Amino acid sequence: MRHRILTSLLVSVVTLLSIAAGSVGAQTIPRTSWGQPDLQGIWDFRTITPLERPRSLSDQEFLSAEEAANLEQEVISRNADLAVRAAQRTEVTASVDRGEEGAPGFYNNFWLDRGTRTVGTRRTSLVVDPADGRIPDLTTEGQQVADERRVHREAHPADSWVDRSAYDRCILGFNAGPPITPGGYNQNLQLFQTQDHVVLVTEMVHTARVVPLDRRPPLPGDIRQWSGDSRGHWDGDTLVVETTNFSAQRGWRGTSANMTLVERFTRADDSTLLYSFTVNDPATWTTPWTAEIPMRLNDLTLFEYACHEGNHSMTGILGGARMDER
Repeated sequence: MRHRILTSLLVSVVTLLSIAAGSVGAQTIPRTSWGQPDLQGIWDFRTITPLERPRSLSDQEFLSAEEAANLEQEVISRNADLAVRAAQRTEVTASVDRGEEGAPGFYNNFWLDRGTRTVGTRRTSLVVDPADGRIPDLTTEGQQVADERRVHREAHPADSWVDRSAYDRCILGFNAGPPITPGGYNQNLQLFQTQDHVVLVTEMVHTARVVPLDRRPPLPGDIRQWSGDSRGHWDGDTLVVETTNFSAQRGWRGTSANMTLVERFTRADDSTLLYSFTVNDPATWTTPWTAEIPMRLNDLTLFEYACHEGNHSMTGILGGARMDER
């Protein structure tokens, strides 16, 4: 009898503790007046953690605290050194390779805002699946498409504006996606939320995706959009957004128009929004792949975005190409 009483008391205590823990957990996540997790705000996704794990790290999934601190200090020191370095002068006829530091086609470090911190988990890559932290191999078809695009770019760099990328044309931002991935600057996402819609506004190019949550069907397959056609729903406390119907002209990382993108937004705490995405494109990659990016709440405001200085760069690009042809 005494044993049964003690057992009952123990079960009651465990149950009460579980309920209390659940209540505390529920209170730690901000919620809207209608009960959904409140995802609204401006979210900073800067990080120096690379999308893919460097091959030199092999099977190392996480950095040690010391390794992460050293990496962050290297970035801070480099930024400080570049801020006081003498200007790198170039000749008009010199290289315009964007990847060559000091070349006319490359930004100096002043304009870049990549961040100075690794992700909080200290992962060695944003890619979490496959386990090696790297984007899967291209399929035979995907490699063929990539080769064809490269050959076309080399032969027709600027016959007209359609030969330039959607990023050069200021149609899409190179880090705005979808999916959203850290880049050189303008690394904020502003999220608006109602009971039946969310709006995802990226600082880069101010791309705004209006995502209905009412389970309406996607657009017909012949209607293609630069940012695709997004539909959302709640999976518990996680907002899930599935996007299809991408424009064939987009070609994000070589993807096909039939790519399916699934994004997940989870409010982890007052200051953290966990963002993950899974890319599934059998025509391009041998397997789907997933990345995770913890975003931090930003208490600043977004300024109006201008893609090109004075919005004249496309005229300059095409005009320069015509001069080269003379």
